[in-house]
Amino acid sequence: MNYAMIIINVAIFLLSYNFGQKTLQKWANVYMLTPAYPFLWQFVTYAFLHGSIGHIFGNMFFLYLFGNNVNDRLGHIGYLTFYLAGAVFSALGHILAASLTGGTATAVLGASGAVATVVGAYLVLFPQTIITVVYWFFFIGTIDVPAIYLIIVKMIFIDNVISRSAQNVAYDAHLSGYAFGVLAILLLRALHLIQEDQLDLWAMIKRWNRRRIYQDVAAEGADPVSGTISKKIEAKEVQTEEQKQADEKISLMRQEVMTRISTGNIASAADLYLELVKENIEQPLPRQALLDIANQLMSAGKWSDAASAYEKFLSFYGGSEYSGQVLLMLGIIYARYLPDKAKALDNLKKASVKLADPGQKKMCDDEIRRLES
Repeated sequence: MNYAMIIINVAIFLLSYNFGQKTLQKWANVYMLTPAYPFLWQFVTYAFLHGSIGHIFGNMFFLYLFGNNVNDRLGHIGYLTFYLAGAVFSALGHILAASLTGGTATAVLGASGAVATVVGAYLVLFPQTIITVVYWFFFIGTIDVPAIYLIIVKMIFIDNVISRSAQNVAYDAHLSGYAFGVLAILLLRALHLIQEDQLDLWAMIKRWNRRRIYQDVAAEGADPVSGTISKKIEAKEVQTEEQKQADEKISLMRQEVMTRISTGNIASAADLYLELVKENIEQPLPRQALLDIANQLMSAGKWSDAASAYEKFLSFYGGSEYSGQVLLMLGIIYARYLPDKAKALDNLKKASVKLADPGQKKMCDDEIRRLES
């Protein structure tokens, strides 16, 4: 559906834009939103008209960048409804903002409000996604930016609040679109009308609230688990000589694992990691180190050890941007090498929701269909 929206927008632009005069064709003017005397259809049709090549290109670029993943979460009909509703509410916000400030809302056109709605939805559904941004200032490079920072700081605050000096830009429609996208998805998520995901903004808010409650209760001297009140007593754990030696051994093994990884000897680090696991099954490694070792075990054909490492990664770093790929690898391991159809499908279906890369998502969905056939 997202691709269909892009194609429709581009097709209508080519039909309605007069490239010679760089303006709309006369017949298309009636489909712009004219707030002074609006027709009902204009609240939708205005969103399919654009005033320049730069206008259509910018909107379609961001719709392509953010829309596909939102489309996956909402489904095709849900996404179409959400997109059109975003156009309507953006138009209403544009008119309302003008009336509240005592001004007159100008005629408006463009998919910016609807696209802002989609971007707002992306902010809620995929806040922990990493987006690679290309920059150039004397030299060209790239920087990885969490989606939540890029959208809130750059696309909402800088582009729509600070930079309001440009003429003929309906900033209030943009902000209305962002607000509608965020609030609508939060509401749908709270009402369980869209699939639950432990990596989205609603889940992050719930986890934050649980931590806040836990900390408040613990600060009052209560046991948050049993509910009993007790005085705070500082006590130091007394370790036996055996325990000290065991802890020192584990610490040295961890350091050696990290040293081997830092020198590029991943295979040797993975072997030592397996020994470390035998000493202390719950001993975690830093996120990237654990992922490198899990990948090494997978490439070495140590399926059971690789599965354990990937599962440990998810238990400690389930909020990582790599969780979708890790779930995909786990699904493939259980589907092909450690035959467990139930675990394979469980991991693959979770991965399908999280994966953003089209190739990885296709591989995941193909494997699901193969297992269910």
